[in-house]
Amino acid sequence: MGNVSPDLIKQFQTLMEEEDEHLQLTFKNIHQGFVDEALVRFLKARDWNVAKARKMLVDCLNWRITNEIDSILTKPIVPTDLYRGIRDSQLIGLSGYSKEGLPIFAIGVGQSTFDKASVHYYVQSHIQINEYRDRVVLPNATKKFGRHIGTCVKVLDMTGLKLSALSQIKLLTVISTIDDLNYPEKTDTYYVVNVPYIFSACWKVVKPLLQERTRKKIQVLQGCGRDELLKIMDLESIPHFCRKEGSGSSRRSSDGNDDCFSLDNSFHQELYSYTKQQSRSLRPIAPLKQGSFHVSFPQTDVEGTKIAETIESEFHKFGGMNGVCNSVNGLKIDE
Repeated sequence: MGNVSPDLIKQFQTLMEEEDEHLQLTFKNIHQGFVDEALVRFLKARDWNVAKARKMLVDCLNWRITNEIDSILTKPIVPTDLYRGIRDSQLIGLSGYSKEGLPIFAIGVGQSTFDKASVHYYVQSHIQINEYRDRVVLPNATKKFGRHIGTCVKVLDMTGLKLSALSQIKLLTVISTIDDLNYPEKTDTYYVVNVPYIFSACWKVVKPLLQERTRKKIQVLQGCGRDELLKIMDLESIPHFCRKEGSGSSRRSSDGNDDCFSLDNSFHQELYSYTKQQSRSLRPIAPLKQGSFHVSFPQTDVEGTKIAETIESEFHKFGGMNGVCNSVNGLKIDE
């Protein structure tokens, strides 16, 4: 935990012990037995201010209770065809582990279309992956590597990023805000690869708006980033879109390895089976119900709003919008 003052952690822990039992119960799903490490994440997210960190954590715990986040892994997205559509349009997967044991999540930013379901389904899917990561993947990695592992690495593929991505800013801002407020400091490093000019232009103006702590986590790599990534992970853990220049977020890599985004990938199969098993353990007779799990969307903070507005402004500068502006609010909100 670095050079964190034990007094700060003790002060924070004492304050949290005063909270009611409902908050204490949901906190267990956050800390997974590593209380100090969880408290440090919230302290770090609030620049080591105990009062602000406490408010952030209490707000997070209340959000979890209000939205029944503790039970979200008992609510699989059905039918399977719907979930497959979500997986094909919200590109994310676990490609392997770093040499230090951190899970590596690959994200196809440029080719995620978010057009196969309502916003609520995409938010539900995102939170389920977060919760499965924190309750299953990270604890398993901790056991496997013999030390506490509480963060992950993310590799962001910008292949295919276009002006039409403007229509996704609303949803991506919601997801980003949920992560910032309720899953702080869970990503060790973001590696950005296969970067087109449109990203480079936006990055120049967005980078100064980010907090220094966030900027230090982001590394924009040249090309597919393969050589740099091999310094922290083995070849078999490198996402398929980083295995050779120009591979991008295709369904399969050039050497035949399965795409980690696909529902057929082992990670997604295990996650989907887990949610269905958890659901049946609670309702062994009743059939699985179709319908999205609605989560209240948090209000975006000033920094997040400014970044979203800046990105939108930069996209407009590229011109040729031809109706893209009209689709900004075109995301489906109903079930």
